[in-house]
Amino acid sequence: MKQPTFDGKAGLEELKTLPETPGVYFFLGGDGGILYIGKATSLRDRVRSYFASDLMDTRGPKLVRMMGLARNVAWKKSDSVLEALILESRLIKDHQPPYNTFEKDDKSYNHVVVTDEEFPRILLVRGRDLAEGKFTAPIRSLFGPFPHGGQLKEAMKIVRRLFPYRDTCAPFRNTESGRRNHAEEGSGKPCFNRQIGLCPGVCTGEVTAKEYGKTVRNIERFFRGEKKDIVRSLTRDMKAAADKLEFERADEVKRTIFALGHIHDVSLLASGNGEEDGGAGNGIRIEAFDVAHLGGESSVGVMTVVSESAPDKDSYRKFLLRGKHAGNDLAALEEILRRRVKHADWPAPDIVVVDGSLLQKGVAERVLAETGDAFTGVRIVGVVKNARHQPERIIGDRTAVSEYRRQILLANAEAHRFAITYHRKRRGKAFLR
Repeated sequence: MKQPTFDGKAGLEELKTLPETPGVYFFLGGDGGILYIGKATSLRDRVRSYFASDLMDTRGPKLVRMMGLARNVAWKKSDSVLEALILESRLIKDHQPPYNTFEKDDKSYNHVVVTDEEFPRILLVRGRDLAEGKFTAPIRSLFGPFPHGGQLKEAMKIVRRLFPYRDTCAPFRNTESGRRNHAEEGSGKPCFNRQIGLCPGVCTGEVTAKEYGKTVRNIERFFRGEKKDIVRSLTRDMKAAADKLEFERADEVKRTIFALGHIHDVSLLASGNGEEDGGAGNGIRIEAFDVAHLGGESSVGVMTVVSESAPDKDSYRKFLLRGKHAGNDLAALEEILRRRVKHADWPAPDIVVVDGSLLQKGVAERVLAETGDAFTGVRIVGVVKNARHQPERIIGDRTAVSEYRRQILLANAEAHRFAITYHRKRRGKAFLR
């Protein structure tokens, strides 16, 4: 079988050459054969975890034996954790490495099924139901297996926001008589997913089979790893709509193209199942802070909390900023932190996360240093973003970053989401006033 194309390859002693990006990694034997394939939020941190002294306890004897045979590691980067999840499944299916947890006769894993109908459905189906003939609908495309059921469900939520699809609702077709052709056809009433924008209107007759077919093809392309082809196709559709003066349609396609380049997969970070980076995070309280405004107006700040490796939404806090910061994020961050440290009734954090680089980190260090004993020993890190506002690296306490990278990124992403949501509400109220 043809070897996959690697983005990089190194000896096991050269782990620093691995990038801190999402992707898929390959442990290779002395003959170059693939022993094991895994996915990662950070390729460097994930591969480094295989050299921990407790590998036997955390991963078991099978992977310890694999590490004894491994001579090199290779990797392939992805733009998001979501794409790494899909790529991992496809590569394991193609190469069937001997040390992966996929068992050839295991039928419990989920598959993504695209049905062969005029308006195809996108469904999650267990391998056992496929093998035993319990799933009887005609199949157009099949992707998987995916061993991590929880992560696959979260992944499909993200895919559905990119490309709204039909799963259970019945299609509605208008006829000249106004009557439906078949008993199984829908009533024309919007299903629940249509009401929240996750069904394109198959049930209401708002979308033709031809239009919906484009969406289904894009979903299939996405699971085949053909995102660049999707973007090219959507770009052509956007230009065609603009030429026809269909500006609303052109803007809708433009938003989809943007979303494909800025996939928000916080939920996948949150649903890690042992295949993600860093320690378990038990008992560690991580507080993340962020600011949102529009040209200095309607400025707000937020604090989010990750505890036990998961968001603790009951502990989230909003700060309606009192100072006249005029868009000065450093001054706004200082106000939030000073108001935070006055709350002795809130549990003290173990790690504080700020959105930004050395300047933001310096503000946090100065404010916490002035608080006395209450915040002594709190570790401070900053999440530095690239031009697309995606995490590029984490600065600050190296031990915290090494042990709790996933939780830090989760807390930071939650802070950004929470701040934007709060700011939009404030801005809407200001507009009404």
